[in-house]
Amino acid sequence: MCGIAGIFHREPEKPVDPQLLANMAAIQYHRGPDGFGVETMNGKGVGFSHARLSIIDLNQNRGRQPFKSADGSLLLAHNGEFYDYQRIRTDLTSRGARFRTKSDSEIILHLFPRFGLDETLRRLRGEFAFALYDAKEDALHLVRDRFGIKPLYYHASDEGVVFGSEIKVVMAHPAVPRMFNNEGLLHQLMQVMVPGTTAYEGITQVKPGHVVTFRRQGLGYEIVDRPYWDFEFPDASFHQGLKSEEESIETVREGLTEAVRLRLEADVPVGCYLSGGVDSCSILGLSAAMRQQPVKAFTIGFMDAAYDETPIAKEMAAATGADHDILRLDGSALYGHFEETIWHTERTVYNTLAVAKFLMSRHVRNAGYKVVVTGEGSDELFAGYPSFRRDLFLHGLDDLPEAERQRWQAMLGESNKLFKGAMLADDALDDPFLTDRIGFTPSCLQPWLACEETARGVLNRDRVGLLADYKPGLAIAERLDRAKLDGRHPLDRAQYVWSKTMLEGQILTWGGDRVDMANSMEARPAFLDHHLAEAATRIPPLHRIKDRREKYVLKEAMKGLLPKTLYEREKFAFMAPPATTNKDKWSAMMELAQDHLNDQAILDSGLLDAAGVRRLLNEAQSEDTSRARLVQLDAMLNHMMGVQILYKKLIATDIPALAAERARSLGWIVKEPAVA
Repeated sequence: MCGIAGIFHREPEKPVDPQLLANMAAIQYHRGPDGFGVETMNGKGVGFSHARLSIIDLNQNRGRQPFKSADGSLLLAHNGEFYDYQRIRTDLTSRGARFRTKSDSEIILHLFPRFGLDETLRRLRGEFAFALYDAKEDALHLVRDRFGIKPLYYHASDEGVVFGSEIKVVMAHPAVPRMFNNEGLLHQLMQVMVPGTTAYEGITQVKPGHVVTFRRQGLGYEIVDRPYWDFEFPDASFHQGLKSEEESIETVREGLTEAVRLRLEADVPVGCYLSGGVDSCSILGLSAAMRQQPVKAFTIGFMDAAYDETPIAKEMAAATGADHDILRLDGSALYGHFEETIWHTERTVYNTLAVAKFLMSRHVRNAGYKVVVTGEGSDELFAGYPSFRRDLFLHGLDDLPEAERQRWQAMLGESNKLFKGAMLADDALDDPFLTDRIGFTPSCLQPWLACEETARGVLNRDRVGLLADYKPGLAIAERLDRAKLDGRHPLDRAQYVWSKTMLEGQILTWGGDRVDMANSMEARPAFLDHHLAEAATRIPPLHRIKDRREKYVLKEAMKGLLPKTLYEREKFAFMAPPATTNKDKWSAMMELAQDHLNDQAILDSGLLDAAGVRRLLNEAQSEDTSRARLVQLDAMLNHMMGVQILYKKLIATDIPALAAERARSLGWIVKEPAVA
């Protein structure tokens, strides 16, 4: 688990500056503090760098990347984990391959020449992002894992391509612009991003499950962006056939057990994140059953009892004999580390859960752990969010008897009141472009689309004018593959849309990799094993949600592991308490707002409108404002501070100079250009 970077010039004879590559590695030192490497290829106009976090093969010299193939034709930089690599390495060795390291990364250099890129990707299992340059084809391949667990960004220009694991890494190249684009800025304030985009001009992300290939041709180069995998549900008619609950339950039990087993493999100790939810409790239960020694379990506790899940976490830890470690956080701790968290997320956050997870990953690292197995992805596979239950009721239960429909309607009105305005919209919203593409506007997007008017109201007036004809719903709809939506069950469509928007853009960024790797700590989401995911798509919708119980099939599969309280209770979305409903946390938020939302700071950035910001602050303090609106305003205030902090840290700061200074302070100095 590491950070990667690289440069691919349009002109192959143009040399790559190895010190610039080292600088790009240094600014992501947090992703790989255990060492760095730089490799360039003379006469090829290409070079990679790597910041290493040692998890597999701890030998510093043997495991140092970037890797070159024995014949010198391939150059590789890899971030992430390839599970089941021992079996693959053994198979390749029997075919005559000779490995120089024990690293899982090296399997790419032997798979690719034998099987080609497509077959290589089919065989890979895990979370990863890697760059592979093939001198024979004179092409650079940028690859991202199937769900987008690991990040990868690039900037393409007439001069060539710059890429890296984080946006700041790409910006460390002096030729890369540092500025917001207006559409991305609006989406940052609304929370939901357009799939595949960033908020920064000229910087793109490799989409989950995609390969982006840059191939030199004549005086230029072509760019081919293609998918190699997608979260694909069967046609709705598939679910009409009879499938026993026991078959569904056994599918989940077998798939999750295998996924956890693989993710416990490491050359360093592995712990578990533990909330009070069925997901992390299942992971801990399985891990404890597989391990000889007690598993270390880490839990975040909040002072607000309505949001605190530690009682159930304690019960689960006691039941499994786990070594339980609880980190309790209050509002001052969360907002005291808000700026630092935003530097790492490189996007805004709607809830300070991002800060809580940032502080937890630091706590885990200080406890001597580099790796934890986590529960992210369960809600995506087994329909765990309240928005999925609402969409199933509204669009997927046409034959429900009227009395049962009334019971569902009453239940939906009462459930998850804490999350109205964030997880659920206060009022139903229909976006014509999304409805045209999907058949309805998924409930998961409605609370954020409902923020559009508020977001435009706080945006700089000149920028609002330039966005007059821009339609966020249309931009999102155009990025969704109609072929993966048409003919699918409504619940499947809702889950697919979530995976393309909120999963990659939120849960796996500011709720996952970015806040974990900020403290050199690797998180492994076992549920997002693609073998388990592919099996989950074929589980009937009414096995995922049954009798108004989300994740029914998962709970039944893990019933023997779960505390009775957890098995019986309704889904509880894990998030931090909003500041707008908590006096102490509001004071901490306002202290930070004085630094970033004052008139001078707003004038300097040119992102927001001072009068609009003041109106929002006044509304948040009014006794007439509803609770759902307060939750929404909490998100908006976090987003407004977030864009101001991003301007200060990424736009106004000289990132190339900062990266060079980081390299000097670390001693990451390249004395001589690397020789091919």
